Amino acid sequence: MDNYVVSARKYRPSTFQSVVGQKSLTTTLKNAIINNKLAHAYLFCGPRGVGKTTCARIFAKTINCFHPAPDGEACNECESCRSFNENRSLNIHELDAASNNSVDDIRALTEQVRIMPQLGRYKVYIIDEVHMLTQSAFNAFLKTLEEPPHHAIFILATTEKHKILPTILSRCQIYDFNRISINDIVDYLEYVAKQENISYEREALNIIAHKADGGMRDALSIFDQVISFSQGNVTYKTVIENLNVLDYDYYFRITDAILQNDVPQCLLLLNEILSKGFDGQHIISGLALFFRDLLVCKDPQTIVLFEVGDAVKEKYLELARRCETTFLYKAMELTNETDLNYRYSKNKRFSIELLLVRLCQSRVSPVEGDKKKIVIEAIGKENLKDVNDIKDLKDLKVIEDSNPPKTSADPGKSIARVRLNGEPEQASMPQTASLQTENSIQNQPFSQEDLIKSWKDYANQSEDIYLKKTMLYINPLLKDDCRFEIEVLNPEQADYFQENKTSIKEYLFSALKNNSLELNIKIKVEDHTQTLFTDREKYLYMVDKNPSLKNLVQEFNLRLD
Repeated sequence: MDNYVVSARKYRPSTFQSVVGQKSLTTTLKNAIINNKLAHAYLFCGPRGVGKTTCARIFAKTINCFHPAPDGEACNECESCRSFNENRSLNIHELDAASNNSVDDIRALTEQVRIMPQLGRYKVYIIDEVHMLTQSAFNAFLKTLEEPPHHAIFILATTEKHKILPTILSRCQIYDFNRISINDIVDYLEYVAKQENISYEREALNIIAHKADGGMRDALSIFDQVISFSQGNVTYKTVIENLNVLDYDYYFRITDAILQNDVPQCLLLLNEILSKGFDGQHIISGLALFFRDLLVCKDPQTIVLFEVGDAVKEKYLELARRCETTFLYKAMELTNETDLNYRYSKNKRFSIELLLVRLCQSRVSPVEGDKKKIVIEAIGKENLKDVNDIKDLKDLKVIEDSNPPKTSADPGKSIARVRLNGEPEQASMPQTASLQTENSIQNQPFSQEDLIKSWKDYANQSEDIYLKKTMLYINPLLKDDCRFEIEVLNPEQADYFQENKTSIKEYLFSALKNNSLELNIKIKVEDHTQTLFTDREKYLYMVDKNPSLKNLVQEFNLRLD
């Protein structure tokens, strides 16, 4: 049986050209080699699995190549290149700082630096996870790193640059590696699948790329796992089943139910998802990302930010066309609010159900939800055309009155009305062009006393005992015409009010007849400064509590220092 080699090792790049997703960095390194402007120390930093160590090895091979190509690549034919490719080169030394992070390990390394290379011009020392070195090890390494022999080049690699000492950073050329894009990972997985004669669906590779979170090594490891599970047939279904990924089709179905204001269907879909073992926080964050993707699809300028397969992209585009931008803004706001408050919720499932109900309600316009009538009347047939110009408004209808009322101002002229479909016809309005709605925004002024009264009314009718007691203890403070503030004692109270903020504001909107109210929550900062008492003050205090103490002091001729 042949020895199996995982894809991450088998398809590890061996030239700068084959490195995926780091073109600007590899171009810089190649130009430095071509122009013979090599630094003595480099720092490669970035997320895991994006090519830091791979580029360090390619760089070490290329600078020792006897016959480099004009474009800065190694020839892969000379003795130096063959020894690198066969892992027997004596010119490359790798140290894992995670397990070799002591002063003795660094001293052993600096002793090796003195030895000249036997084949080629440079010895390259790659120190992986360099941020794991101890403070003493860093200090022992500083002098060698600043002034190494001319034949020595250090390449430090780390995933956490912020942990590197500034004295180390100042001695290195720093290269920041980026996360690899979804499309680049999918293209490379497609290449590997073709090389291995694996049947695949591009959408399945897209799910693997998303799961890898910008790391090619992780993507190849997941790819191997899925191949073993699917017997060499990588389909979308097998990938989501093996990786326990929530099928995006559920988000399509939930959003479609929301657009139809179908609350029962939303709750049934949620129950189906939860029964498959998915975490509620994962559902909320996934739904928020789904609404974000729909918003991205609404504008041709931002659609470049949307990274999925072509087949799925068409489904997103079709659904995005059905969603108003204002609805997507509101949906993102509601999901983000639920995501922030989810971990504080005592009934987590109810939090998600409430989110779905609120999303459905956000699709109900004020006219539809409150059954209010909108009526537009225009005097005379000459104004009828102007009214007809706006009849494309949703659910509105233009009517010309065949029996107009006789008026002293203009008898016999017809009246055009716009009203909701299905609403019974009512008596005409006054003979002026007008637009009325019973659900208009209210901005009536109110006083501090009005605010406190409405605040306590809400508290008294609340079934939440903790909220009731807290609200009755705290008095809101009116800051200006429509902004008021409450001061709570601790972050826990602040979070609790944040959870109930929407309900409180809706009640106050109605009670105070003002829809512009804004509630600010402030945590009280207590003054912990303690007064220091002198010995004299302490003595007088004790005498006040026990007068006989004064007699005792006099009798023994005591004094206070």
